[in-house]
Amino acid sequence: MTEQPQPFRDPQLPFARRIDDLLRRLTLDERIAMLHQFAPAVDRLGIGAFRTGQEGLHGVAWMGPATVFPQAVGLGATWNDDLVRRVGEAVGNEVRAKRAKDDRVGLNVWAPTVNLLRHPLWGRGEEGYAEDAALTSAIAVAYTRGLRGDHPHYWRTAPVLKHWLAHNNETDRDTSSSSVRPRVLHEYDLRAFRDAVRAGAVAGVMPAYNLVNGRPNHVSPLLSQQLRRWTEQSLVVCSDAGAPSNLVDSERYFDTHEEATAAALKAGVDSFTDHGQDSTVMTGRIRRALERGLLDETDIDTAVRRLLELRYSLGEFDPGLDPYADTTAFDTAEHRALAQEAAEQAVVLLKNDGLLPLDPGVPGTIAVVGLLADACKLDWYSGTLIHRSTPLDGVRTRFGADRVTFAEGADLVRLKCAAGWLQIPDADADADAGTGQGAEGALDPALLAGRTDLPPLTCGDTPSELALVDWGNGVLTLRDPDGRYLSVAEDGYVRASADEPGGWIVQETFRWEKVEGHAGGHRLVHIGTGGYVSVAADGVKVAGVDEKISGHAGTGAGPAATVFEIEVVERGEDAVARAAAAADTVIVVVGNDPHINGRETEDRTTLDLPAHQERLWRAAHAANPRTVLAVTSAYPYALTEAAAVLPALLWTAHGGQAAGTALARILSGDVSPAGRLPQTWYTSDAELPGLLDYDIIGSRQTYLYYKGTPLYPFGHGLSYSAFTYSGLTVELDGDRLRVSVTVTNSGVVAADEVAQLYVRALAPSVVRPLRQLVGHRRLHLAPDAGQRIEFAVPVTELGHWDVAHGRWTVEPGAYEVRAGASAADIRLTAVVTVDGEPSGPRPVLRHGLEAADYDEQLGTEIVDRTKTDGDAVTATALDENELLFRRCDFAVGTRTVEVSAAGEGSVEITVDGRRTTVDVPATDGPYDYRGHETPLTASGVRDVQVALRGTVRLARIAFTGATE
Repeated sequence: MTEQPQPFRDPQLPFARRIDDLLRRLTLDERIAMLHQFAPAVDRLGIGAFRTGQEGLHGVAWMGPATVFPQAVGLGATWNDDLVRRVGEAVGNEVRAKRAKDDRVGLNVWAPTVNLLRHPLWGRGEEGYAEDAALTSAIAVAYTRGLRGDHPHYWRTAPVLKHWLAHNNETDRDTSSSSVRPRVLHEYDLRAFRDAVRAGAVAGVMPAYNLVNGRPNHVSPLLSQQLRRWTEQSLVVCSDAGAPSNLVDSERYFDTHEEATAAALKAGVDSFTDHGQDSTVMTGRIRRALERGLLDETDIDTAVRRLLELRYSLGEFDPGLDPYADTTAFDTAEHRALAQEAAEQAVVLLKNDGLLPLDPGVPGTIAVVGLLADACKLDWYSGTLIHRSTPLDGVRTRFGADRVTFAEGADLVRLKCAAGWLQIPDADADADAGTGQGAEGALDPALLAGRTDLPPLTCGDTPSELALVDWGNGVLTLRDPDGRYLSVAEDGYVRASADEPGGWIVQETFRWEKVEGHAGGHRLVHIGTGGYVSVAADGVKVAGVDEKISGHAGTGAGPAATVFEIEVVERGEDAVARAAAAADTVIVVVGNDPHINGRETEDRTTLDLPAHQERLWRAAHAANPRTVLAVTSAYPYALTEAAAVLPALLWTAHGGQAAGTALARILSGDVSPAGRLPQTWYTSDAELPGLLDYDIIGSRQTYLYYKGTPLYPFGHGLSYSAFTYSGLTVELDGDRLRVSVTVTNSGVVAADEVAQLYVRALAPSVVRPLRQLVGHRRLHLAPDAGQRIEFAVPVTELGHWDVAHGRWTVEPGAYEVRAGASAADIRLTAVVTVDGEPSGPRPVLRHGLEAADYDEQLGTEIVDRTKTDGDAVTATALDENELLFRRCDFAVGTRTVEVSAAGEGSVEITVDGRRTTVDVPATDGPYDYRGHETPLTASGVRDVQVALRGTVRLARIAFTGATE
């Protein structure tokens, strides 16, 4: 007789019943332990350990070698949902394959990032897909479907979307609050998450570090009010690293960690990522919260149930039935080809006056120059390269090494001090064979230490030549002739030891500081520690934090900061000009290092290309007009002058392991470029809103609302072929628009085109997008071939969030449908009339006015009404602020007005030019809202203007009718 398995192990039962059984068997302590990122095994039940969190943004990260695909923003630039789904599948398979050999590899993948690329100076822009919610959603759905797999019950991996919500700044990221009005919330930020969740391939989300409307994302009511109402599927919410502690330590939102942890759990956080692998701190807080009555066991069980459902879906309890358990696909020929295909499709041709493509059959030499010409850069969320192709590698392979010359363009310098020339000692063979930074897989690469097996720098009679690069903002790297970067290890000594700049705190960047009274003298500051570089008897080292000095060398309590004189052996632009003059064509490769001047924890400060790299392309172009500028970067640049004078420009994100091969195939015409910009490229910093201004409607941000002329528009990208659009038709079919258009390749080469579909309301009652993407299709066409493509656009896409009535509304009227090759390159238009629902005036006598439901604002921000729910508004500019509420219906008239407010000051309400002031006496703190009433008469439909004085936090305004 076969023994029946315990119900929680019985695969014949549904997951829900099995989880019910397991929950009854687990003790309270065992359940609490499951709420930490590193959940221990339950040996008595035969349940293994489990961890949430495996980075996999564009390949398996932090776990050693893996296939490295283009950065996420590069995947967004492909505008190719099918391609991205295949990339997700490959990444998921490599997660599974690595997991089979290393149980540190987790199956709960923390990817993709769906934060919208609202602002081009955001330091983590490389992690997102696009500034547009529809494109971001489409790419995210594709990637998560690939990661998840297509089995109805078991998942290949369990993707978690990052970072909920409205998170686009690294500056003060754990204390700053994004002021997000309801329209922006519903029309923009929520949508990027909503469509991916509804598609059914998402296992959960990760809240962001920041606050939204004054409330930390880790206690956001939107987790329950929005996220978990989008699907009947269980969703796990995993905290970001250290964020639970931030609720007290940096944000000071709660007085105790027990209160904070309880609030996060009740808000919907299920898994706490805090204090690394030491779960005792968080589990202790949960236990004490229970003891104090801040939680009850049902709160614990709700979170554990979600985590167990995730584990069941990954096949943990049914290894014999898990269809992905035996996956071995890792670094396969298919994955390598896919990495190249993705890199090729991500390249965007920005400008071409006929110089490109370069025919490999035509004799001539090519100079490949620039700081990134021989680089294959990785970012914080990259795996370790197995294969590597730089632009120089790719061009040499495609055109022939004998036809290609190279000049990096770094400044070659020698540094001299009182003790002699800075020298790099010879390393013995054993030390030279040591592993470089980041070569080994690690759960947290921030913990990787610099090398100490190499001798530190010294000073002597023989100078060492160093390659100096200024990456902008005065941030420098120095590299020895063997390609090793000067770096500082934990012992404080400076060594030539790093393969690339990297680490959570980059140890390979420096800054010059001029010395007063010393002509040509500079101190060298190590940015990572803030200490000065000094020459000591036992080698060159960096002063400790408590040894920093600001006076002249030889003063202060700590060791003297050495004064260096810089001898320039050769300027980088001179080497580039020489190479350019001797070549028939020049390819200048510029861009960023993903660990410097723009990354997680650090926003960019400007759109400008660093001056060092400006000098390089200018020198190349002055020497040779046949100059191509290839920008390899995680971000847009304001390349206004380059775009005006250079004959050809391309952009690609850091393209992963096949980046160089892909670029060469584009340059040679083997592949016609068809990448499209996922972000607007602006002409200058002056065109940008403030980094912390999240009101894309009010400040007219992104291609949706921007009224200026960008350098390159959203969706822009050229081809080596030409395409015509014809036969645009639009038909209203129930709740959808059926749109058809024919795209024909009218050129002479086979190529991809990305057809883009936009809509705009012709006579909106409120500010609406000037153009809004509602569909896209990447298609491959032979010369003279055409294809009829169809889009089914839900009529709801024409709508907006109606703040007057608190609902999604599609207004009746005419809408223009636009088909074209970019947001600005519109080829055909058609008009369709929709029978929607008129918004109507605000019924203020019945519902009053919620302060955050304004139509326009000036000098205010939205804050938290309470610590659990609701919004209020307060002034940021006391002398000039206003909330404008349009079309308020006072019917036959009002008698009084009542404001609900906290703080101290007054609320000024103006209707028809008549101002009424409501005094707000001081209340007991920011959450003590009280009603204050005063007479006010108004009738008919009128605009209402509200100004806030003092520290008032306005929650709502109510009116009493004249007949009440």
